[in-house]
Amino acid sequence: MSLKARALRDLLSRPEMVVAPGAYDAISAMMIEQAGFPAVYMTGSGTAASLGFPDFGLTTMTEMVENAAVIARSVSLPLISDADTGYGNELNVTRTVREFEARNVAAIHIEDQVAPKRCGHLDGKEVVPRDEFVSKIRAALQARRDPAFMIIARTDARSVLGLDEAIARANAALDAGADMAFVESPETLEEVARVPRLVRGPCLLNIVPGGKTPLFPLPQAQEMGYRLAILPGILLRHAVEVFDQTLAALKATQMPAGPRSNPSVAQSFARFGADEWNAIRTRVQGGSR
Repeated sequence: MSLKARALRDLLSRPEMVVAPGAYDAISAMMIEQAGFPAVYMTGSGTAASLGFPDFGLTTMTEMVENAAVIARSVSLPLISDADTGYGNELNVTRTVREFEARNVAAIHIEDQVAPKRCGHLDGKEVVPRDEFVSKIRAALQARRDPAFMIIARTDARSVLGLDEAIARANAALDAGADMAFVESPETLEEVARVPRLVRGPCLLNIVPGGKTPLFPLPQAQEMGYRLAILPGILLRHAVEVFDQTLAALKATQMPAGPRSNPSVAQSFARFGADEWNAIRTRVQGGSR
């Protein structure tokens, strides 16, 4: 049994809502861990951006799985990952689950969009029939080898068919055995609050500044009944803004400048495990066992 999958389930069994900021690479994942958060979410849109693409369904299952593998091995925290539509029919979903599970990922979510999918907070989405979505969830559940590995059912039906259909799909997926429901992009606070009231199981809330869902304090989401909150783009969007500011200053002043905290090179490397690797070298060179 995966220790990370078990750890995520243990976290979700506690009264506090689990907050998982979004990582798009090992650097962002390690910063999330060092900041003291209990879990990491691998953002699909951030993964696409790290490869130079918009979130238009252009990344492959292999690219997503390999990025998840890098993140999972870089932190001790449980990793929840975007698995898009499962990358095809029930057979593709089966392989998708097994590939993510083999990389020590703790949970994935699979959605009901028509491929190629797009970011859940963009217009122009389409969804597959409800029965087809539920069949994919069943395939995902049957494919997992570790019962602790979590299958989260995401529906994008709110923006296409309305909130009632989205809630019906979430409940159908939970009835089929999904571990958690993810109703994407409710558009008002009242809709956000309705989801955990009407969905018959644990719910995930996706928090996207600039998206369709209004922003509000995280404790309020817990009071509504959400068990897990993900913040996919919170680091990537801030990083891009800092990149722009830093490069604009360099171009304008022609003077290289470090960050305000001005860490040494050694201090910077320490954020990425330099002490651990130096200890290995010391043990080997000293002949200790």
